[in-house]
Amino acid sequence: MTDGAEETDGQADGDHVDRLRRQWARELPDLDTGPMAILGRAYRLSNLVRGSIEATFAGFGLDRGEFDVIGTLRRSGPPYRLTPTELYTALMISSGGLTHRLDRLEKAGLIRREKSPQDGRSVLVVLTEAGAARAEAAFRADMAKEAAFLQALDPQDRAALAALLRKLIAGIERDPPRGDEPR
Repeated sequence: MTDGAEETDGQADGDHVDRLRRQWARELPDLDTGPMAILGRAYRLSNLVRGSIEATFAGFGLDRGEFDVIGTLRRSGPPYRLTPTELYTALMISSGGLTHRLDRLEKAGLIRREKSPQDGRSVLVVLTEAGAARAEAAFRADMAKEAAFLQALDPQDRAALAALLRKLIAGIERDPPRGDEPR
């Protein structure tokens, strides 16, 4: 094993990813499992926090997708309205998936659809006052929950980790691996 699999920060057995890497090293000793040290942990981290974050949004009567819509509208700034195309592009979902979310949010009074003043054939999705209040309250609760998850890291560790993840993501976005590598 390479790339830190032996470094367990004082834990006798390391973490879940260390255990997986040791198993793979035993079964496929010629294979470098170093990528798991980073990407495996990112995947594991996402799985560990997802349920708690979804429960936070559920406490506000929202699922993750609904929060994503009203959160996108809220962070877009005044007048808190976007076209459906701007929304589904920002959310990286299909237009059909967005329509279903918009229907639920409109029924709940969190958004409304109105004709564009520039083009009567176009529709704008507008965040209502209730939607803005719900988006802000849910986001504040989510940030408090996420901050609690990070308590094991001091401020310098958080900054270093954020910088490294930013660098990794920017590199992947700039030059994504080709999809034709052998499997």
